[in-house]
Amino acid sequence: MPEPSGSGGRGVRDKGLSGGSVGLLGSAVIGVSTVAPVYCLTSTLGPTVGEVGLQTPAVFLAGFLPMLLVAFAYRELNRSVPDCGTSFTWTVKAFGPRVGWMCGWGLVVATIIVLSNLAGIATSFCYLLLGELTGSAAVADLDDNTAVHITTCLAFIAVATAISYRGMTATKGVQYALVGLQLAVLVLFVALAIDKARTGDLPGSIDFSWSWLNPFAVRSFATFTAGLSLSIFMFWGWDACLTVNEETSGSDHTPGRAALLAMVVLVGSYLLTAVAAQMYAGVGDRGTGLGNPDTADNVFAALADPVLGSALGVLLFVAVLASAAASSQTTFIPVARTVLAMSAYQALPPALARVHPRHRTPAVATVAAGVATGLFYAVMSLVSENVLIDTIYALGLMICFYYSITAFACAWYFRHDLRRSARDLLFKGVAPALGGLLLAAVFGKTLYDMGDPSYGSGSSFFGVGSVFAIGVGLLLLGAVLMAVMHRRSPAFFRGEVFTRATPALTVQD
Repeated sequence: MPEPSGSGGRGVRDKGLSGGSVGLLGSAVIGVSTVAPVYCLTSTLGPTVGEVGLQTPAVFLAGFLPMLLVAFAYRELNRSVPDCGTSFTWTVKAFGPRVGWMCGWGLVVATIIVLSNLAGIATSFCYLLLGELTGSAAVADLDDNTAVHITTCLAFIAVATAISYRGMTATKGVQYALVGLQLAVLVLFVALAIDKARTGDLPGSIDFSWSWLNPFAVRSFATFTAGLSLSIFMFWGWDACLTVNEETSGSDHTPGRAALLAMVVLVGSYLLTAVAAQMYAGVGDRGTGLGNPDTADNVFAALADPVLGSALGVLLFVAVLASAAASSQTTFIPVARTVLAMSAYQALPPALARVHPRHRTPAVATVAAGVATGLFYAVMSLVSENVLIDTIYALGLMICFYYSITAFACAWYFRHDLRRSARDLLFKGVAPALGGLLLAAVFGKTLYDMGDPSYGSGSSFFGVGSVFAIGVGLLLLGAVLMAVMHRRSPAFFRGEVFTRATPALTVQD
């Protein structure tokens, strides 16, 4: 049976994207940007310290481990089939159309939740920054006006959609500037925080200790898993650089290298910032201490002026805004390309597979993702602030869901290769399976914890915690939509579009 054009003999379908428009650096920048390191640090550093204290750097390393193992799985699968559907495509290869469809759904839902949250954060920091620059509390308080907040948030989403719509060239130009700004501000923060901690007599400051990197020093397994859940969230999004594989030079090897490069940059940034912040502020629960519950949701707001000074402190606000804005734009990449692939392979309506003839982007899928994100955020904001918060808590469930399935898919798909060499055994079998098991364990623990109505915001529906209802409800919604698509597109679900054949997919034309 003839291969589709552009398949490279791997049985994947040429979707008309702009091939060769992204290199190694651009791909890695997309991965870093999607994670939004400065935003993740300011919102997660405080809660993590609240859970594990001085062992926060160790927990960051522990969260990095399963992500690194899963990154190996992505690299090996991409070498075999560089398809922009990534988790969806590869899981169909390994486990068949139904598991693959649900894996793709998990990625899409997780991304829409993140997109809406990032736009909301960008809006809040926009008004906070304007308040700082103008010295007006009234300007900063505009964010508390629901109508103003939602309107501004929708504007951010529209701008991010438009940039993604115009293609990878526009994306790269914006991202180089925004990611460069984030990392430069983090370097400045780390240098000044360590310098002041070592040379000044500061309340709460402490000397560095190698014991901070020991995960076994965490006081209990329960607190360790709580901190680990937060840490895993901080690394989510690196796989965006894999979803541009069909647009990357050297599509079978460059995206995997970019993912690993992005992971190294992220873990280095997180460790250095955590160490510097702990040395400067300590982990106390008062004042600038990282354990202060009053500043836990925005650590950099509390440390900006003390560390950088009043003249440069505003740079941290700019960096957080840049981080959220940059990520809200690059996060469109994985959802649009996953939807494009699902549509191209008849798992979603064919209209979503349309590619812009000039920009060569998944135009309809990108706009659809923008509309879905705007509607989701507006509806959740109007329903209840608690419900909106709980959707973010439910995000961890989706992340572990599709990452773990993809990791298991790698081990299963390459099962016949594992005896060929020690390298194949390690990177195609052992590492992916171990990463999948770790994330599956976190998925199970999170699902169990969600059963408590006090989890998240503490709101509930008919005695069931709202986080549990949202997380499980979104997965069940995916199952319902899959049943609908089964009736509309039976060929895909009968295995006539994809087969489980190893080592390559067969695409029926």
